[in-house]
Amino acid sequence: MTLRDRLFTAYANLAMAHAAVTDGAQRYGPKHFMIRARLLKGLQNGTMKIGTLLADERIKLVQDKSCAYCGADGKLSLDHLLPKNSGGPESADNVVWACRTCNSSKKDTDVLRWLSAQGRFPFLLLLRRYLKLAIQHSESAGIMDSDSAVAGDLPFDVEAIPTSFPAPAGLALWVAPRAP
Repeated sequence: MTLRDRLFTAYANLAMAHAAVTDGAQRYGPKHFMIRARLLKGLQNGTMKIGTLLADERIKLVQDKSCAYCGADGKLSLDHLLPKNSGGPESADNVVWACRTCNSSKKDTDVLRWLSAQGRFPFLLLLRRYLKLAIQHSESAGIMDSDSAVAGDLPFDVEAIPTSFPAPAGLALWVAPRAP
């Protein structure tokens, strides 16, 4: 499987999950599978593109200022979604709010690997930003058609990218703020 296949499949699955959560569905239905199939085909043949990071920036501005990982709203710091030490970009697109507890626990670990180790699936809008950054990096590095197992040193963990998603009833678009 190429990096393109892995990233585009995850992004199409994300769109399916996003639609199902927005619909309030308990499980995926024909409409959601159609969204996934159309988007995946469009991404693969170049007739569709991923959304811009600008839409994610707008969400970041209107959401309550809270930890992107747990929802705590006190003692926040900035965290690089794709770790800077692994080659993640030093840009506003790659920065999220994180409480001190999550930030110090996560350290330089890939966020998807870190959440998985805790038995947690990422919030969909956080995963969307992560995938956009991963796709952007892979396209600019010219490695989209590389074998995903040997794509080289990346600022993201290819193996941690989800290939299947839980039922929509167990997913959330974004974290609900909570006290620290």
